[in-house]
Amino acid sequence: MKNIVSLQWLLDHKEDSDVVIVDCRFQLGKPDAGREAYEASHIAGAVYLDLEKDLSSPIEENGGRHPLPDIAQLTGTLGRVGISNTTRVVAYDDQGGAMASRLWWLLKYLGHEEVYVLDEGFAAWEKAGYPVSNEPSVSIQSPFYATVQHSMLVEVDEVRENLGNESITLIDSREAPRYRGEVEPIDRVAGHIPGAINRFWAEGRGADGKWKSVEEQAARFEGLDRAKQTIVYCGSGVTACPNVLALQEAGFEKVRLYAGSWSDWISYGENPIAVKDE
Repeated sequence: MKNIVSLQWLLDHKEDSDVVIVDCRFQLGKPDAGREAYEASHIAGAVYLDLEKDLSSPIEENGGRHPLPDIAQLTGTLGRVGISNTTRVVAYDDQGGAMASRLWWLLKYLGHEEVYVLDEGFAAWEKAGYPVSNEPSVSIQSPFYATVQHSMLVEVDEVRENLGNESITLIDSREAPRYRGEVEPIDRVAGHIPGAINRFWAEGRGADGKWKSVEEQAARFEGLDRAKQTIVYCGSGVTACPNVLALQEAGFEKVRLYAGSWSDWISYGENPIAVKDE
């Protein structure tokens, strides 16, 4: 797989001078839990980036619960932790790859190709007896220059204008009950964007916690037209990212992220809402 690296690969390459390991652990509703987990124990040599402080902008009226970070601030943050344009970046978490995939997507969006998500995550690394540390990592600062890939991103206006457009596949990445509008534990309105189909992001991993193979990912999206543009969203633009990654693994090339996602969509009172399966 082109976007995933194994525990063994990282063990073999963690000391390479061009490799930066990024701990992305974060728990929704417990904003300090990820950093506290990092400070207690992390992959030796890893730096920490926080979903809400480093990989998102502050919440406003529109833009969703995790707006994309300011590009200038993000590039500064990347450089501060030692990520340059030639760095190979390996991101990990303990949330099934959701938070790590956010960093993966952001770096791809900034034009950085050498970025990967660690298969299985931190708990598996620790269980394997591989090196961990509770010491903060020392980074050699390095400039990072963004080449923004605007085609990877979709804004609310474009989603609204293309409702019912049969040349576009719209994928909701949340759990099925949230998609169907039966429950909504986070956002103030339940339901989904009209026309969206449901592919729960966590089904990109097997029962063993490993990312599914290329063939298994392709089976998840069987019946969808690769020639069509595919737009992916979730609740706030975070757990859509592992679905974007999975689609790319499955051979879909025209994949875009609606970063504001459902929490942005419902911030506009005029936007239509659908419930039940489509």
